[in-house]
Amino acid sequence: MNIPHTLESAKEWAGEIVIVDSFSSDGTLDICRKYTDRIYEHPFENQAKQFNWALDNVSLQYDWVLRLDSDEILTPELAAEITHVLPTLSHAVTGIYMKRRVYFMGRWMKHGDYYPMWFLRLFRKGKGRYEEITEEHIVLSEGTEIRLQHDFIDYNRKGLSFWTDKHAHWAIGEMLDVLSMMGQGTLPSGTVRPTLFGSQEQRRRWLKTRLYARLPLFLRAFAIFFYRYVLRLGFLDGVEGLIFHFLQGCWYRFYVDAKIYEAKRFGIAKAELALAYSSSKPWDAGRPDAPPKG
Repeated sequence: MNIPHTLESAKEWAGEIVIVDSFSSDGTLDICRKYTDRIYEHPFENQAKQFNWALDNVSLQYDWVLRLDSDEILTPELAAEITHVLPTLSHAVTGIYMKRRVYFMGRWMKHGDYYPMWFLRLFRKGKGRYEEITEEHIVLSEGTEIRLQHDFIDYNRKGLSFWTDKHAHWAIGEMLDVLSMMGQGTLPSGTVRPTLFGSQEQRRRWLKTRLYARLPLFLRAFAIFFYRYVLRLGFLDGVEGLIFHFLQGCWYRFYVDAKIYEAKRFGIAKAELALAYSSSKPWDAGRPDAPPKG
C-alpha cells in the first residue's frame, strides 16, 4: 500500500495530520489511525472537491497547509528545508512551490519533460484553494510564492493495473473539462490562467488549452509521445521510461480523445458522465509493493 509511506514521511515534520477518506473498506483507515485520530469521511466527487471540502469543514491548528496524496512522500531533505524556511518567511509569502520526482516501476522518470515539474503544495491557511478541474492546481487568493530546492516523490506502489485504472478514471474527468470548455469557451473562474510568459504551470496550461486543444483528436496523442519520448529525451529513462511515456503521453491522451468522441458521437449527457466519474474511483489496496531503484 502507498499510504504508510506517505504518513511515515510526514509524521516527524507535521504538527498535525488530517485524513479525508471516501469510505475506504480495504484497511486504509486502520493504518491511518496509527498516525492520527483526525480522520474525516466524505463522499468522493473528484480530488479537488475533496480537498476543498476539507479546507471548508475541518478546523486546522497551524498557519501552513501541506497537501500530500496517498502515493506521495516528502524526502527527508525537503522536510528539513521546510522546517528551516518557514520561520524566516514574511507574511507576504503565502505559497511554496516544490519539485515533484515521479517514480514508475521503481525508476525515476528524469526525462520526457517530467522533471523538474513544480507544484504549489504548501500554502498559508485561508490563502489557497484547489481549482475544480481534473488537472487541479492550488490557486492563491493573494500573496507571493517561493520555490524550495528539494523534491517530493510521487511513487505508486500498487502496480500497473492500478495505474491504468486510475488514468482511465481521470480520462472521464478530463473529457468533462474539455466538453465544459467547449461549451463555455473558457476555463471556469478560480483556475490557473493560461499564459506563455508566466509560471511553469501557467505555460503548461497555455500549451494545453491554446495549442494542444486545437490539434486533431487522436493524432495529438502521438504528437505528445513524440515530443516527450524523442524531443525531450524520454528514451533515456530506459524500458520503464518507454512504458511510462507511451502510456501516459500517448495511450492516456488517446483514451481521453476516445471518450470525447464517444460523448459527442452518442450525445451522452454531462450529468451522466459526471456521475460515472464520481462513482468510478479506482481505489485498490491489493496490488503488490515494488522497491524503488536508485
